[in-house]
Formats: sequence, C-alpha cells, structure tokens
Amino acid sequence: MRKITIISKILHFLQPAETSRGVYKTRQSFYISLTSDEEPGVVGIGECVTLPDLSCDAMPEKEYENKLRAFCNDYERTGIIDYEAMRNYPSMLFGLETAVAQLGSKGSLNFFDTPFGRGKEGIPINGLVWMGTFDEMFQRLETKLKQGFHCVKLKIGAINFERELDLIRHIRQSFSAKDVELRVDANGGFSPKEALSRLEALAKYDIHSIEQPIKQHQWAEMAQLCANTPLPIALDEELIGVNEHDEKVELLETIRPQYIILKPSLHGGMAGTKEWIELANERNMGSWITSALESNVGLNAIAQLTAKIYGSGITHAQGLGTGQLFADNIAMPLEIRGDQLWISQKEATYISYNQLFAGKNKMTLQEFLAEWHNDSPTLTVHTSGSTGKPKPICVEKARMLNSARITCDFLGLEKGDTALLCMPLDYIAGKMMVVRSIERNLKLLSVKPSGNPLSNDSLDDLNNPDESITFAAMVPLQVFNTLKNKEECERLKAIKHLIIGGGSIDTDLSDQLKDFPNAVWSTYGMTETLSHIALRRLNGEEKSEWYTPFNGVKVSLNNDGCLTIAAPMVSQLPLLETNDIAELQQTASGKTKFRILGRKDNTINSGGIKIQMEEIERALRHYLIAPFAITKRPNKKFGEEIVLITESHSLDSVRSICQDKLPRYWQPAFYKTVQSLPTTETGKIARAKVLEIACNS
Repeated sequence: MRKITIISKILHFLQPAETSRGVYKTRQSFYISLTSDEEPGVVGIGECVTLPDLSCDAMPEKEYENKLRAFCNDYERTGIIDYEAMRNYPSMLFGLETAVAQLGSKGSLNFFDTPFGRGKEGIPINGLVWMGTFDEMFQRLETKLKQGFHCVKLKIGAINFERELDLIRHIRQSFSAKDVELRVDANGGFSPKEALSRLEALAKYDIHSIEQPIKQHQWAEMAQLCANTPLPIALDEELIGVNEHDEKVELLETIRPQYIILKPSLHGGMAGTKEWIELANERNMGSWITSALESNVGLNAIAQLTAKIYGSGITHAQGLGTGQLFADNIAMPLEIRGDQLWISQKEATYISYNQLFAGKNKMTLQEFLAEWHNDSPTLTVHTSGSTGKPKPICVEKARMLNSARITCDFLGLEKGDTALLCMPLDYIAGKMMVVRSIERNLKLLSVKPSGNPLSNDSLDDLNNPDESITFAAMVPLQVFNTLKNKEECERLKAIKHLIIGGGSIDTDLSDQLKDFPNAVWSTYGMTETLSHIALRRLNGEEKSEWYTPFNGVKVSLNNDGCLTIAAPMVSQLPLLETNDIAELQQTASGKTKFRILGRKDNTINSGGIKIQMEEIERALRHYLIAPFAITKRPNKKFGEEIVLITESHSLDSVRSICQDKLPRYWQPAFYKTVQSLPTTETGKIARAKVLEIACNS
C-alpha cells in the first residue's frame, strides 16, 4: 500500500529574487511525502513549485493543491505515474517523479546510482553575476573567478545596452576567453528589429552563448535570428508550455537553436527534460540543465538527474547553485568546490525531513558564510520581535562591514585576536560577530548558543577549550547564568572585551560586574543600526550610566523626547527615530552622550500620569524572585492601568511587596500568574504577547 502526504510550506527568500517575470520575496511550495508498505521506514520526498506568470501549470494555490492531490491519489491507487495525463503539469510531475525515485533508492539521495550521487564526481556549474553598477558587476565577476569559476553568466537587458557592452569589453580586456567563458542572458529583452545588431556587437567579445534574446512565441523571428546569428543562441522560456512530443519536434525543426536550456519543473519534469535533450541530440543541438528557484529538495533532484542524463565527464557548465536562496531552506549535503557542485559524503546519505513540518530552521555558520560570500550586495536580517512579530529588513553588506570596523577600532581588536560566537545566527547580534571576525581577521570560536556559553559542555565544541578569549558578546541572561557558576565566572572575567546587549542590565547584574579586571560594556543599538552604535562601561574608572556614541554617530531628541540617530555609515535611513525615551548630556569636549529612561510604547498613561514600565521593573527586580513583567490594560476611569504578569503562584506575596516598595501611583491594579513568561528567542520580554495576556484577562 502506498501513501502520499502533501505538505504546504512557504519559503522566504534571503534576498528578493528577480526573474524575467517579476520579483519574488516568498515561494509557495508543495512537498510530496511518499511511503510504501513494501519499504517500511523509507520516505521519498518531491518538491512541486511553480513560478507565477511563467510556469505553464501555475494556478491559484487551492486549485493547484487539489489538482496535485488528484494525481497523487491516482498514483496511490495504481503505483504508476500517468505521464500523458501529467504532461501539461510539469512541476507536479517533477515532484512526483522525485518522490518515486527516492523511494526506489530506499531513501538515498543518490537516486540513480551515479558517480556524482556517490560523492565521487562533481558537476561543473556556472557562476552567476546579477545586475548592478559597472563596478559592482566587475567586482562580482572577479570574486567568482577567485572562487574558482571558469564559466560566468551575466544578466543583461535591464539597463543601457551600451553600458553593458562597456562592461563586457572591460571584462575581456582583463580576462581572455581562456580565462573565463562568458554567457549572457537577455531574458527576452531585445526587440526582433534590434536583436541581430546587438548579437553582432556581443560576438566581438568571445561570448559563449546568449539565452532568449527576444521574447518567446515569435518562432519566425527567432528562427531567422538563429539562422543568422554570429553567436550561439540558447532557448529557455521558449520551451515553456511546449509539452507534446510533436510540438517539441516542430519547435526544434522550425527555430533550429544552437542550444536549449532545461528546467525540469518548467519543461516536463524528469521525463520531459530527457525527451527534450534526446530530440536536441538527434539534431546536433547542445543543451544544459538549470534550476528554477527550487529549494534544496528540488535542487538535489535536478543535480541527480543531470548526472544521470549526461553521465561522467560533463563538458558544459550547468546552472545549478547551492540552494542558498531561502532563509528556511531544507538542509542537504550539497556544496561547491571550485566550479563544481558536489554531494558531500561526510553528511548522512539519508536525510530527515522533519524540517518540512517544522518552523524556521536555525541558521548554521556554514549557511551564513555562504550567504555572506554570495553575489548579492545585501542580505535579510530579522528584528528580535520584542515588541511584536520579528520583521525582515534588507541590509547592505558594506554597511555591516562598516559597523564591524567601527566596533573593532573602538575596542582596539587586532588580527589574530579570538572572538566567541555564542548567539544565534538568525539575528543581527550573531551575524555581526561573524562579520567582525571577517573584517578584522579574528579567530572565530563558535559554540552552540545556550544560556551557559562558557560551560564545559559548550566549550567542548572547540578544538582548544582552554584558548583565551579576546572578545565576546552575550545577552544579559547568558551573563547572569555564567556568574552563578564559579568556574564559568572565572572564564568570563578572563575575557578581555565583553559586550552585553539585547536586553536591560539590572542593578544586581551591574554590581556583580563592576570589579571585573577587564573591560565590560553595555551596548545600545538595534537591528536597523546593525547591532550597536554606542557603548557604556559597566566597570572600572570609566563606569557610567551614559552611552558614548561611536565616531560619526549623532544623537538628538524628537518632540516626544525619543532618541533619534544619524549614523550614515551603518544605516540606510538619514535619520532613525527610536521609541526610546532618552536624556542627553553634553560633555566638556562637546560630545553628546545619552541614557535611556524607557520605551515610548512601554509608557503607561494612568489618569494623566505617565509611567515607564521599565522603571517599575527596575524598582522591583531586587525583591521579586520569579520572572515578571510590567504591562498595561485599558481602564474606563483612568485610561490605562498597571498590570503585573508573573510566574509566581503567590500573588498575595507579590502584591504585598509592590505595596511596600513602590510609590502608590506605580502599584499594579491587577496581578496575573502565568506558567511561563513570554520571551523572544534572544531572551527579551515579548512585550506584545504580555500586553495581549493583560488585555484578555
């Protein structure tokens, strides 16, 4: 008995993905999970995904899922893929073929038992240079060559053609055709009237081929162009929707292209791709295979198919990346070595697909480094979510490097110093520790993020657990936990520069740090400023309540008394307005320092008296042992009233402490016990969720 489960999953692009039909920020995918009583414990997974306005089987989500379910029901019943019925649904066919192939290989990723699938051979691939300015594109090409690529594809047709031609001319002045094979992709950007003259201009620079010079469905014009072109033409979009065997023959006979490019999810699945290539071979036309913004599940299937069709010794570079497209991709043992795609045998041959049913996976250091070193000048980071849902923000890598340089200069960090990475890479704090290490050539010591980063268990991840740490960044909870263990506390004291951010530092914690022998700093910043833009000392003679902004950072107050920041080196916004109510201080040297009183959105207006939640929390932190938070809820008489949410089950005791220690107008009007106080992944109070609890009570 066969059983198929369909899993719907939305994937989020790390960077907006530009195609010939638009820009994609998310990707709706359907995964087929296939099991069989004949292979107990074995699962085959296939990916079904379309490109809106491009795929011939793109349709509304519910309609797509129902159609896919019908095909899957047929397969469950018969055990046979109905290729004729699925010809016009290539993305669904590709997903089902993939699941069946993996089940047939007993769950292995090596579907077809090829040298590539066994990790013995790599597949040559091209590097991709996205559009940008003249200097950006040339720099990206140089980066690709340094990475070992010999074939590079340039996207053209989006800006002034003469400027694109200047770039290609400049490339050829620096790199011969022997140094780099250049392919260009016009995405149908030329008109039939101008196309031939532009191809003649490009041909002067030893271009390997051009993809889809004019828009599809102009067979006569494309045929004339292919017959007279001075450089080879490769058809791509032209093949979409041409699914019947006789239609394929007619297209190839009519247009007679030099090459065709196959995307299995667009061009007929595995069977359709194989059919296209066989028909092209019969007519002495070349081909290669490329991916179409699939997740790693689809990418692995395409790579396995490529290895099966072309065999060993593939000559043409294929269009296969490493799947570093999505923030929530499915882990696969695919990696690039030089200009080849390999499947790593260091990883498990059988892979867990629990990720399909789970939320966002934690980013690994390897994944972040791949994202950092890719062609894109930007990457996406997420806010912590302390005041609501985490928000994605697109930031420039150049500004991240600026931020890293400023911090390293301020602390006097030097090449060869060690830096401890002990925070998640899903957020800016963890990412910036890696970027600082890259910028200053620091030796990065990476341990699994935990509440006790200096414990024996954490340090066992390091090659040398006793290696001294020059620089570390932690959140207050990590420092608090570390101070409770004598051995870990001594390790904390030995860190030369410790910065603490991501949450408020209470008086107790500050008091425990004031006599540390090395520098301890509290940071001020946010995701939008790429981590911190100001520091204040927590120990030594320089200890202060006032933050000192970095050079180049200017602060002021708006009409609401909230801090505004001008930090052109790190922020894309000319002026960043915060919700932090602050106080400014002018030093004798003319420097403006500041201290934070609380957040504007954490202000309680009760009967005309404005009260900061953080101030009440600071006043109670010495006396309340169980975790707690101050919030508010509507009050008909006073507008808003103070609410205390706590994990303590002794509300009478909590109320008594509040009445004894707080001014009357600071005392909560309502108390509530919860099993667990809502926090973000970075340990901050999840204010929005706490507020929701109060308002619903």
